[in-house]
Amino acid sequence: MGKHSGKYSTAAARWAGVGPYYAMFPTSFADEVVCAHTRFGDSVLDPFAGRGTAVFSAATQGRHAIGIEINPLGYVYANAKLQPSDYAKTISKLCELSEISSRYKEQSTNMSAFFSLCFSPPVRQFLLAARANLNWRHSRVDRTLMAIILIALHGKRGQSLSNQMRQVTAMAPEYSIRWWGEKKLSPPDIEPISFLSKRIAWRYKHGTPDTHNAIVYKDNSIKKLPSLARDVQEGRRPKVKLLVTSPPYHNITNYYYDQWLRMWLLGNPDHPRSYSSRYGGKFSNPRVYRELLMQVFSKAKPVLDEEATIYVRTDQRESTLRPTLEVLTGLFPEKQLAQETHPLKPEQQAKPYGRGGAPKRPNCEVDLVLAPR
Repeated sequence: MGKHSGKYSTAAARWAGVGPYYAMFPTSFADEVVCAHTRFGDSVLDPFAGRGTAVFSAATQGRHAIGIEINPLGYVYANAKLQPSDYAKTISKLCELSEISSRYKEQSTNMSAFFSLCFSPPVRQFLLAARANLNWRHSRVDRTLMAIILIALHGKRGQSLSNQMRQVTAMAPEYSIRWWGEKKLSPPDIEPISFLSKRIAWRYKHGTPDTHNAIVYKDNSIKKLPSLARDVQEGRRPKVKLLVTSPPYHNITNYYYDQWLRMWLLGNPDHPRSYSSRYGGKFSNPRVYRELLMQVFSKAKPVLDEEATIYVRTDQRESTLRPTLEVLTGLFPEKQLAQETHPLKPEQQAKPYGRGGAPKRPNCEVDLVLAPR
């Protein structure tokens, strides 16, 4: 068992799970990989950081850790747990939002049918206040509070701010409206400040974790890695002893679309929207997918120590596994490859919500480990 498992008896255990996120690393898995392939003080890199699980694990085990994540949701989650603000400041910011949320009453009444059926009037006003006033890009306090709100934004009715929804991915508006109507479900009567205060108190019960040697950058790894390589070459950063990551799987999910409701709270449109960037979508084009892998891993190579281990978790479908294998073995022919297969649990194989014609889902994940000979 990883050190974060069990009964949340430490600060690290309370903060490790920040952020429901699709295809996230299990914390115990990250703990074991970091422990097995690095020593205290070594440097760890994750160029597809997601919600920062590997970076957080490395930091709490006394390693230097760097992550890069293009999706703003992953960035907020990762840095909220790596650099959480002081408890009193977080509560103070929550109270500030409470005081100004009434200003958004009129705006809240003009929201779409989805929002009216998803959230009660007080919750809608509060969310609009948070969306407009939390500077999550530049303020540690605002980012920490935003992460806590995002976690509670949707999920089981009564256990989140929303009507009945999934927690990890947001349901499509039309599907949700129809489903709530059939089930005769209305938004739960929740007072958002009291609701969130309890969750903040739970998160901070044992303080905050010691993760000062870690950071996740909000950036495209293809653009960010060359600057990290310069830092290494000029002695400002140590060489990386472990690259541990899980790149997006081929043609499985678009994080921007599947997380559209949380993305709305971060400033995006109030409806599902696929991200059109070459490296930010679903990666359904095999050539573009392979190019992404080649670009990221080739640009990561100058950052790595000669004795570094590359640990990549991917899926067993040929469209994902084959290009990943070809790229890694081509870039690191001097390393010895080991391959391990891990069957997924049934709940991890669920199809995307409310969409027909979905691609075949993986039923296994594959770990590719390239280690010094």
